[in-house]
Amino acid sequence: MADSADGPNGRQSRASYLLDGRRVTLADLLRNGLLKEGERLTFRRPRVGETHHATVTSKGFIRLEDGEEFRSPSKAATVAVGYGTFDGWEAWQVDDLRLLTELRQQLLDQAAEDADPAEADGERLTSVRPSERHTRLKKARELAEAGRPQSLTVQELLGWWGATGRGLVNELIEAELANHSLITSPGFDKVPLTATVELVKAAEEEAPEDIQVGAPAPTPSSAPDEESRENGLTVGTLPSALGGVVSVKPTATFEEVITLMALHDFSQLPVLAGPHNLRGAVSWKSIARARHADPDAPLSQAIMDARDVRYDHDLIDVLPALAESDFVLVRDQHNAIAGIVTAADVARAYGDLASHFLLIGEMDRRLRQIIAGAFTLPEVTGLCDPAGERLTSFGDMTIGDYLRVMENPERWQQLGWPLDRKVFIGRLEEIRRIRNNVMHFNSSDPLPKADVDKIRNLNKLLREYGE
Repeated sequence: MADSADGPNGRQSRASYLLDGRRVTLADLLRNGLLKEGERLTFRRPRVGETHHATVTSKGFIRLEDGEEFRSPSKAATVAVGYGTFDGWEAWQVDDLRLLTELRQQLLDQAAEDADPAEADGERLTSVRPSERHTRLKKARELAEAGRPQSLTVQELLGWWGATGRGLVNELIEAELANHSLITSPGFDKVPLTATVELVKAAEEEAPEDIQVGAPAPTPSSAPDEESRENGLTVGTLPSALGGVVSVKPTATFEEVITLMALHDFSQLPVLAGPHNLRGAVSWKSIARARHADPDAPLSQAIMDARDVRYDHDLIDVLPALAESDFVLVRDQHNAIAGIVTAADVARAYGDLASHFLLIGEMDRRLRQIIAGAFTLPEVTGLCDPAGERLTSFGDMTIGDYLRVMENPERWQQLGWPLDRKVFIGRLEEIRRIRNNVMHFNSSDPLPKADVDKIRNLNKLLREYGE
């Protein structure tokens, strides 16, 4: 593989690929001379009196003493020990006692120095340059190591990457956080945009003393250099999930419960013996049943079982429980009951998502009708599919095809619209990015009003000029 930092534009190229959403690998350290083939690596665990050895291969893998090879330093550390979860970048060190994370930081610092102040940040519009973002993340790492993690809202964190919502940008954020051995607590993609998260150090977790050494090693679930992830709605992304909860103690009276439910217009109320100790819930139905059976019954007779889930649980898996009981209680990253989600909350969330699909569907349909009415299929395929391998009808067109047709000066003139072609194409390109996030389920967030308005206004224009 060619060194991407070679050539007249090498310095800018290296800065681009290391500071813009890409995880640093051992191969990067090799290419930039910070590691060499055959270099010896050591993982010392003085508390348990263990030392593990490995070497670096020509491909940037870690070869353990038994010959097994791993691209991930974390997986290599876990397999070498036989149990536990480790940040491999902070486990393995070279002969001069420097950790891999120090070599990685050196490479990132060099890239930051090389970065061109005017360097573009991909397709995203951002006020934070990659080199400035690197400085912020480096400072956040220092604060996390000092036990004073930086706090900020999810929206503020996204702003470092020039984003207003989560989606395709999630992987870029996770990669750059991982390059500094950072994660967010709670997970930034599992909570509402207004939630506050902390930038904390990716923790090293070791198995308890009673785990058998030599047992099959589990796959690390939170190793900072692993690149697998799934997108989708989680329980915590609903505003009410971590929005706090009104509760009563098991010793409460019926009068207290009824007053609280009436004042807040609640259908149910959780019963807690402490923030982590869920005893159940009471509802109007359970109160009626208890009082009907025994007018003098204590509140304990009205307490029913209540389902609780973690904030990062997939929302779709909670739907059966909601269908059965109409609500679930939500535990936060500290395992405390932090909110409640009802069937109405879920219906609202999926309703918002459905409305986005409808708006985008109208846009797609109108653009296709306009193009089909103004041009012949050969005129379209000549621009979008000259090899004739994909488009057999107007129904095969994608939004990228619409763009290619509309941005063609001859075809635009043929439409006869008294509009500026470049401005129109610019807006259509913006909506293409919005549409890709929604249609590919890359975002768990509702579209910002500004994005919804862009689609609505385009549809309005298409209705006016497409008649």
